[in-house]
Amino acid sequence: MQRKAVVLYSSGLDSTTCLALAGAEGFVPYAISFSYGQRHSHELEVAKANAVRLGAAEHLVVDFDLRLMGGSALTADIAVPKEGVGSDIPVTYVPARNTIFLSFALGWAEVLGAFDIYIGVNALDYSGYPDCRPDYIAAYETMANLATKAGVEGTGRFRIHTPLIDLTKAEIIKKGVELGVDYGLTHSCYDPTPEGLSCGECDSCRLRLKGFAEAGLKDPLRYVNR
Repeated sequence: MQRKAVVLYSSGLDSTTCLALAGAEGFVPYAISFSYGQRHSHELEVAKANAVRLGAAEHLVVDFDLRLMGGSALTADIAVPKEGVGSDIPVTYVPARNTIFLSFALGWAEVLGAFDIYIGVNALDYSGYPDCRPDYIAAYETMANLATKAGVEGTGRFRIHTPLIDLTKAEIIKKGVELGVDYGLTHSCYDPTPEGLSCGECDSCRLRLKGFAEAGLKDPLRYVNR
C-alpha cells in the first residue's frame, strides 16, 4: 500500500512543485491549504480549483483568522512593498505562519496515519523569512516526534520534507517542468488585482519572474502591464 504524505499547498509555485514531487517520490499526496485571513482570496480560489487536478487525493482547507493579530502586510492594512527583495525580513512575513501551518498539517498527518509532511520552503531565492531555514525545519521535526501520540508510542517517525530548500527558483521551475507541472495553474502574487492579475512588483512576483527568466522559460501567468 502506498504511503500517504501531507503537502502544504498554497497554489504557489513552490508548493505546487512539492505536490508533484511527493507523488513522484511514491507518496499519495494529501493537500492542505489555509484560509487564514489573507488580504486576497485569489490564491485560495486557485488552490481549491486545482489541488485534485494536480494530483492530490484529497484537499483540506483549514479556516482561521490571523487578522486578529495582524502584524503583516498580508493580514493587516499595511502596504505590500514593491521596491524589490531586500536584506531585512520584510513586512510580508506573517508571524509564526509556518509553525501554525505545520501544526495543522501534523495533526492531519497523525489522523491519516501519514508520517511524511512536505513544505516548499526555500532558503536561496526567497524573501528572508526565518521560518524557511533548515535549522527551523530540523527543530520542528524534533518537536513533532516529541509532541504526538504516534511519535511517543513509536508507531512511526515524522519527517518534514523540504525538497526545494537548497534550490534556486530557476532550478525549482525546471524540476517542476520535468514532472509535468502546469504553472498556469499556480498563483504567487501578494497583491493581485480583483481579477486575479499578478502585480509583477511584489517580492513574490519578482522572485517568480526571475526564476522563469533564468530557466529560459515564459511565465504562463498574466501580469499587470505585461
